[in-house]
Amino acid sequence: MNPIYARMGTTIFEAMSARARATGAINLGQGFPEAQGPADILDAAARALVEKSNQYPPMIGLPELRQAVAAHYAEHQGLDLSPDEVVVTSGATEAIAASLLALVSPGDEVILFQPLYDAYLPLVERAGGVAKLVRLSPPDWRVTAEMLEAVWTPRCRLLVLNSPLNPSASMIGGEELAVIARFCIERDLIAICDEVWEELVFDGARHVPLIGQPGMRERTVKIGSAGKMFALTGWKVGWTCAAPELAKGLAKAHQFLTFTTPPNLQWAAAYGLGKDKAWFDKERAGFQRSRDRLAAGVGEAGYVTLPSAATYFISIDLTASGIALDDVTFCNRLLDEAGVAAIPVSAFYAEDPVTNVVRLCFAKSDATLDTAIERMAGFRTTLS
Repeated sequence: MNPIYARMGTTIFEAMSARARATGAINLGQGFPEAQGPADILDAAARALVEKSNQYPPMIGLPELRQAVAAHYAEHQGLDLSPDEVVVTSGATEAIAASLLALVSPGDEVILFQPLYDAYLPLVERAGGVAKLVRLSPPDWRVTAEMLEAVWTPRCRLLVLNSPLNPSASMIGGEELAVIARFCIERDLIAICDEVWEELVFDGARHVPLIGQPGMRERTVKIGSAGKMFALTGWKVGWTCAAPELAKGLAKAHQFLTFTTPPNLQWAAAYGLGKDKAWFDKERAGFQRSRDRLAAGVGEAGYVTLPSAATYFISIDLTASGIALDDVTFCNRLLDEAGVAAIPVSAFYAEDPVTNVVRLCFAKSDATLDTAIERMAGFRTTLS
């Protein structure tokens, strides 16, 4: 077996979910909604399955979906993208893989921010790249110019940015975006931007893409996900957006990965992307209400949470909560003793991890959240 994969274990998400299934625990670990998903988008997929073609769609994606992606970003983020700059992929992880395989040559250095989505590092290494890790830390998880300069060498070619940032539920602010853009321009780097949580930002905020920053249009790969936008995580419909020369390279890598994506899901995603801003605002409000319900409940139980600006997640600060356990021990005991699965944030670090933060998924029903809160409250009383 390739040594990169031989030394890897099962992902933390699957490991905790498997334990939750085996024990009947409430799964607040893996980030998937409990609800079925928007009925009209599901209906669009079902109709397309029986009314439209089920044969190979174009390798780079159905024209309807590529046009819908460009139109959506024009309306929601003010971007001027052509459908020719969009490549449809089988989920955002495949988009990340295609981007890294297309753009990384052996020995190239790639800047990654910790905590990081766990696919980034093995994909960089499998492409022959060398990861240069920038460590972010709570409570603000901020990026500074000094951090970037500290890891840069003349071999750096790319920077991978996840914003909103999944493990921390934080967003990259305008000042930080300007710092990152300036760094990429001055150091001649390409930025791969994993922006799958772009429509799940709260408290009246709006996602600002790096590709829209001055000087970044020709050196950014923007990655999106219908699965996250529409709370249909099993659909695995994603895309890359990039300037024509970059897009051609991404398509060449994509064609030898999944090649294409189920056409009925592509047509349904195109339908969903055409919804107006009010629909997306309503969806956001629903998730924000769930966030606030879980945060308030665990807060009353004696847990201190970190700010959650986006995603499906909130995090508990164990140290601030007066809990003298590391995150792995806490999560194992919480599952075994209280029947609630959570994720230790240290799992998102390749080195020098933060070990006092635990992540919970709030994309669940009120009943599920309330039961989890009750169990966590009881568990809290057992901790000194």
